Amino acid sequence: MPEGPSILLMKESLQKFTGEKVIEVSGNAQFDKDPLQGKILLEIRTFGKQTYLVFDAFCARIHLLMFGSYSVDEQTKPDQSLRLALKFKNGSFYFYTCSVKLLPLDHLAQIDWEADVLSDAWDPQKAEKKLKAKPQMMVCDALLDQDIFSGVGNIIKNEVLFRIGVQPESLVGNLPSKKLKELIKEARNYSFDFLEWKREFVLKKHWLVHTKTTCPKCGQKLIKKYTGLGKRRSFYCERDQKLY
Repeated sequence: MPEGPSILLMKESLQKFTGEKVIEVSGNAQFDKDPLQGKILLEIRTFGKQTYLVFDAFCARIHLLMFGSYSVDEQTKPDQSLRLALKFKNGSFYFYTCSVKLLPLDHLAQIDWEADVLSDAWDPQKAEKKLKAKPQMMVCDALLDQDIFSGVGNIIKNEVLFRIGVQPESLVGNLPSKKLKELIKEARNYSFDFLEWKREFVLKKHWLVHTKTTCPKCGQKLIKKYTGLGKRRSFYCERDQKLY
């Protein structure tokens, strides 16, 4: 599943289409596409793993889910996984194997933009309040909770927990106050590191524990375990990460 930084990079690649008129719509997304025809793409907004194409009376929400992808000016033949394609005078973009929904504009007003770890509106105090309200939640689940850390995915989760020395099955309520603040801070810090490394095509070179077998600190074999309510893959070191 693409994480928040990858969605921001996608937004950057689509920016040239803002202010342009849609001249052709295609794809097999299950909704009436006629409203998109002839509309001006006013803005592109992202919230965590979601992208919003904003038009005058509605917006199109794109979620790439687990295996979604996109391309710009690259499609050469029909594809059954094509959910939505928008053609403009200066090019086209395509979304594959994803969720696409048309929503009223007032939906944007309902979004808690302060929960997006990569947003200028990010509010760490609000994140701390939400975490303290769920003391029995495992930290591995907390980091993947999009209501708290919108944009954080499994890679960021694993790397953040290694950075701060916390085992993924630790309970939020057992973390000392200083460690809880460190968790919140590093969720944002690592997301920006992810963004820069992804932009430079060197992200995987910087992974310390995600998909790795040996701890880079002590050399001990890493634990690979499916943790939390979502049973997502966790990679961690029992020696250098404390279970709270």
